[in-house]
Amino acid sequence: MNDRLTKKDIQKMEEEIEHRKLVIRKEALEAVKEARAQGDLSENFEYYAAKKYKNQNESRIRYLERMIKTAQIIEEDTKEDEIGLNKTVEVRFVEDDTIETYRLVTTVRNNPLQGLISIESPIGKALVGHKCGDVVHVQVNSEFGYDVIVQSIINTPDDDSIALRKF
Repeated sequence: MNDRLTKKDIQKMEEEIEHRKLVIRKEALEAVKEARAQGDLSENFEYYAAKKYKNQNESRIRYLERMIKTAQIIEEDTKEDEIGLNKTVEVRFVEDDTIETYRLVTTVRNNPLQGLISIESPIGKALVGHKCGDVVHVQVNSEFGYDVIVQSIINTPDDDSIALRKF
């Protein structure tokens, strides 16, 4: 995996693991017990649904623990006038003269529909370290790339309301 995460990302993941182990696991086990007590398991949809919920919770716990174990801890150490982690950047696409605003975040917080772009994405990798006015070439794959111009950079404080991505 080797995701690049901040200490705050790790902390949020540890909090989610603790909640899942102490709260959700107990609820899921209780739901399985209640469904099992209803009798014939071969036709008991509630039993299968409860087991599925329990297994999804355990799977999420294992996933988060593996991410923490293999994570590469990064710091938010870019200069004030450079694009970096937790910076909001406004870029103009050269090709069609449209303007988009993105916030660069770690991989577990990315959500392109909300304008949260991972620093591991092609545009995120290309933008990191650049300044206002720079023309940046974003290489998507070996055959396609495009240019953007950095319009503005806003230092955005790390926001607890940005949820970790669920799988």
